[in-house]
Amino acid sequence: MKSISLEGRRSVPSKIVCVGRNYLDHIVELGNEPASEMVVFSKPNSAIAEELVAWRGEAVHYEGELSFVVEEGGFHYVGFGLDLTKRDLQGKLQREGLPWERCKGFDGSALFSEFVRMDGIPEDLELRLSIGGELRQRGGVANMIYKPTEIFEEILRFMALEDGDVVMTGTPKGVGPVESGARFEGSVWAGETQLVSASWTAL
Repeated sequence: MKSISLEGRRSVPSKIVCVGRNYLDHIVELGNEPASEMVVFSKPNSAIAEELVAWRGEAVHYEGELSFVVEEGGFHYVGFGLDLTKRDLQGKLQREGLPWERCKGFDGSALFSEFVRMDGIPEDLELRLSIGGELRQRGGVANMIYKPTEIFEEILRFMALEDGDVVMTGTPKGVGPVESGARFEGSVWAGETQLVSASWTAL
């Protein structure tokens, strides 16, 4: 089983629960419509990876996301997550009304920084993603359609969340293809205070 780091302590998530279409600017960016209720899908533990791979021959897009770890009945750790999406395949599956596992839950499709503990979720909590030194994505709680507390409560309506599970909360605009050799730098901020960061160079 794959693990993540909680301030240096290894933890094994039973699953990764993801929220889609949670930023209006990203919905517009992809030409989608806002959903009537929260879009939720899952990634298996095997999706967790340490290395960022550029999938040659396939349009695989990066999506930076605020990610939380469940502990003691709530979100008590935050980190930066990369949700990788096979975009052309996603479009095909959507047109045919099929599930997203093939385009979202494949092995290697989830990368995470270290997770740091927090007391409460600041309203100014946000993510930033730079590629090759250029800021590509920035957004956070203030821009979300569904805030972290709403996400937690809605998931619990139909699915148990166990200690160690990761919840990814959606991506702001600025997504694009993962290209070999590109340097990704993701970080989480509370106002102007950086809480955690991570970097990957796409293979």
